[in-house]
Amino acid sequence: MLPPDSWNDSAPLLEPEPPQKHWLRISPIALSAWLAFFGIFLYQLGRGRGFLLVVDTVFVPIHEGGHLLFGYFGQTIGVAGGTFLQLFVPFALGMYFFYHRQAEGVAFCLFFFFEQFLPIATYMADARAQELPLLTVGDSEYVIHDWNYLFTKLGVLQHDTEIADGVRFVGWLGMLSVTLWLLWRGINYVEPEQPSETTPPAK
Repeated sequence: MLPPDSWNDSAPLLEPEPPQKHWLRISPIALSAWLAFFGIFLYQLGRGRGFLLVVDTVFVPIHEGGHLLFGYFGQTIGVAGGTFLQLFVPFALGMYFFYHRQAEGVAFCLFFFFEQFLPIATYMADARAQELPLLTVGDSEYVIHDWNYLFTKLGVLQHDTEIADGVRFVGWLGMLSVTLWLLWRGINYVEPEQPSETTPPAK
């Protein structure tokens, strides 16, 4: 439902912006910089250490915020809400940039959408052992291990490590695919056709 035309005239920001039809150009310098960033990040991720991996700390408050936000809908949804919001935020931002055909923004957001599969997989693999230190924004005496609780509810607790391996594989595959997509998008840019100017007929 759109606001009346009179509203749009007085408040043009209320008018929805049409989607961008053509992908915006990526300069060779920007493409090289982004590919270098993703390459270094993947290298450090493979080693399990590096200064770029601090980005995971950004998602901790998002995860905990998901518990608080979805906790109003019951315990199970609240427990699952942490991981949901952790993935939804970068995915939703990626869709925003996709709408505006900004390839660098899409790649950055979806790269970290898939990157978050790795810490999630680590958390999943710990479901039975419960050796990882847990964070909470509530009562420190009442801490739930997300994936012990969820896998128990689903009846798959004994398969925690196999599920984690699958999730980790999807994460790596997604990050590599996004990086290759950005490379492909950068070297296959097509200049949009400009509308031809027609000369009005002489009277």
